[in-house]
Amino acid sequence: MKKDKKKRIILIGRSMAGKTTLCQFISNQDLKYHKTQTVQLLNDNLIDTPGEYLERNYLRGALTVTAVDADIIALVQQADEAGTMFPPGYSSTFGKPCVGIVTKSDIASPEQIEQAKGYLTLAGAQEVFVTSSYEGSGFDEVLRYFETDKSES
Repeated sequence: MKKDKKKRIILIGRSMAGKTTLCQFISNQDLKYHKTQTVQLLNDNLIDTPGEYLERNYLRGALTVTAVDADIIALVQQADEAGTMFPPGYSSTFGKPCVGIVTKSDIASPEQIEQAKGYLTLAGAQEVFVTSSYEGSGFDEVLRYFETDKSES
């Protein structure tokens, strides 16, 4: 793999977790609500997936197949979500580097954020980042991770 090629990242999470907003923020686009109906490739390196693909067991295979084209798996968990859609060890499904991204930290308590981080760690995320698109916080760390060679290990 060429060092200057951007890594392709697939974002997986339930509906309304903030996957599309993450894509918009990372791509410097205006933040606006957009319901993702199908797998979408943005800027040739971000793969946005519909939440239903995670929520419906019979659609999860589509995530596995789509992830073949990704270099990094990003599990996205809304900070104030009660529970999680990611079973323990879920990242082992993909056999690729996996990170967790907690979104909407601006609307959650510190305890909720820690719980979300715990869910992602249990799912197999090697590193977990906490973000808020509303406040614009946490993205420097996420982007730095995506740009380093560490994610290739």
